[in-house]
Amino acid sequence: MKQQSFASLTYAAKKRKTRKERFLEQMESCVPWSAFEAIIEPYYPKAGKRGGQPIGLSVMLRIYLMQQWFNLSDPMMEDALYEIESMRRFAGLELCEDRLPDETTILKFRHLLEKHKLTEDLFAAVSEHLHRHGLQLSKGTMVDATLIAASPSTKNKKGERDPQMHQTRKGKQWYFGMKIHVGADVNSGTAHTVTVTAANEADINQLPALLRDDDEVIFGDAGYTSDSYKRGARALGLSWKVNDKRKPKRGNLSSKQRKRNRQQSRVRARVEHLFRIIKCQFGYRQVRYRGLEKNRIQVMSLMAMANLYLQRHALAI
Repeated sequence: MKQQSFASLTYAAKKRKTRKERFLEQMESCVPWSAFEAIIEPYYPKAGKRGGQPIGLSVMLRIYLMQQWFNLSDPMMEDALYEIESMRRFAGLELCEDRLPDETTILKFRHLLEKHKLTEDLFAAVSEHLHRHGLQLSKGTMVDATLIAASPSTKNKKGERDPQMHQTRKGKQWYFGMKIHVGADVNSGTAHTVTVTAANEADINQLPALLRDDDEVIFGDAGYTSDSYKRGARALGLSWKVNDKRKPKRGNLSSKQRKRNRQQSRVRARVEHLFRIIKCQFGYRQVRYRGLEKNRIQVMSLMAMANLYLQRHALAI
């Protein structure tokens, strides 16, 4: 058993838990740690280049997840491990006893996940975890999309904006960045399918990729309105619960259409909770990397964590 320092003992005796501590305790109880480690372990180095032992996989995994939860860069994560006792405790590190990973070590672990696209496997492991707990079992899907901003600055080596990001207009405002598309389970509200595109991609184009083979009902906002998709869905026996959109030549929606939209929105709006978690809880409002692929890989881990956070109380039982 690791011996605690005087600083750790003093910290443990404090009278009040912070919000960060309570959050970490909740995530500790709902993350499927053994499944995550089993996914990464085959790719994790057994020894360093100079023969030294690498920092434990469990420690690096916890550090990576804290980066996602608190929106920390590699240097910021290194500083946090030196400064914040609750985060060291969550990672299983002692300030005076253990070697704390530097930003390069943290970077290499992230590159390991990116190289082998392991965040997709982590997302799938979370879905299996939810299934075992009786969640994400309905045969209905809610679809939605959200915009994530990218830097429009041209002050870089190439003197141009990220060519894989694009701008789009929403309402009367223009946005530059990418778009996250989500297919979420109707009952649990957790994401079962995620895709990432440039911001100018139409929501309706991603609809087929967001549905499951056994789905029986589809909920979506007016951005998914399509007569051809509606006919196709009904031909396949799917119940089409997509909101009607006002058409310029036909005038305003009828009272029956507005009532139906309100009823359907009471269900469909629950998919917005996932976007609230990654944007407000995890602070993911702007992309960190250039290019869609690296950002897509991060989004998969963020959505996996959002699923766990959304069902943290059910998973902790």
